[in-house]
Amino acid sequence: MTRRIDALDVLRGVAIMGTLGTNIWLFTAPEGPLGFLRPETGAVETFLRFLANGKFLGLLTLLFGVGLELQYRSAARRGTPWPGRYLWRAALLFCEGVLHYVLVFEFDVLMGYALTSMVVAYLIGRSERAVTAWMVAAGAVHLAIVALVTAALALAPPVSGGVPPRDWLGQVRMRLDNVAVFRAELVIIVPMGIVLFLLGARLMRAGAFEERGAALRVRLMAVGLGLGVPLNLATSYAGPSWFMVDRYVAAPLVALGLLALVTHVALGMKGAPGVIRRGLTGVGRTALSCYVFQNLAASVLCYDWGLGLAGRLDGLRPWWVPAAWAVICLSFMVLASWWLRRFDRGPLELAWQWAYQAPWRGRERVRA
Repeated sequence: MTRRIDALDVLRGVAIMGTLGTNIWLFTAPEGPLGFLRPETGAVETFLRFLANGKFLGLLTLLFGVGLELQYRSAARRGTPWPGRYLWRAALLFCEGVLHYVLVFEFDVLMGYALTSMVVAYLIGRSERAVTAWMVAAGAVHLAIVALVTAALALAPPVSGGVPPRDWLGQVRMRLDNVAVFRAELVIIVPMGIVLFLLGARLMRAGAFEERGAALRVRLMAVGLGLGVPLNLATSYAGPSWFMVDRYVAAPLVALGLLALVTHVALGMKGAPGVIRRGLTGVGRTALSCYVFQNLAASVLCYDWGLGLAGRLDGLRPWWVPAAWAVICLSFMVLASWWLRRFDRGPLELAWQWAYQAPWRGRERVRA
């Protein structure tokens, strides 16, 4: 395994753990899935949310673009048509996202990534000029959506999550009955995703994940951490009406800095990987399984059909929430490392690979 791929695995691991750092506030909100917009959030909780909100979604989105670039290169080396089978890969991801949304989590991102990848698959091999034009157009659409929703939030009354369903079937019915509300994020993810997917592919081509990309990483850290962090901190404390700017404009800037910083650290490490790096690498190699596992584990901990800690420990909020995040992260780091000593892919990755190859398995046997 190359050092570049090692760095990407570490980045995926960081992104998955950081995504839970955002989502854990949704699971632990007693008011339900819209509780994260409650205006009475204290200064400490606001800061804790600031540490993760949107940044790791942006990082994960950039890494999906890197993965798409790697798939495109692989197809080019084999001389196979593009996008070809990749569209089947995207369709499977969409189906998996639908199941994840209905059965587990209101704010699944897999569906949005699947739709975005179907668009970007047709752009990845086009000229730099065409790609730039698409990035500018998609970015303009994204900023327009953010501006409109921000204006609407500023004029709207405070949001209340109400009383969420207490049983699992009730939660499933809630997701099915409120598809338009809970899947509205897809409208935001796709234009933003087009920009970040294509940017991730460009960074890959520019050597951002290799030793030769040191100067590029320094520039990304200057923009993402030097400019993005102060802007993100300001929007985090600006109130619920600035949620869209905070999560979908400022946070992706920080994601660029995090991508550069984590890559720089990973490439600079010498010798055998330590416990933390092995754990992050394991999570990165089983990213899909860990993403679903973390949401299942958080559901069991927080909802009333499980341990019901969201209601029982509300008096200890926000202090117990980071502890819950740490316990879940430690669990899937240990499980991922244990699993990879026996298999080369995560459990969902193995099932997904079987489904991906299924339509062509019979044809390949006939040719053999």
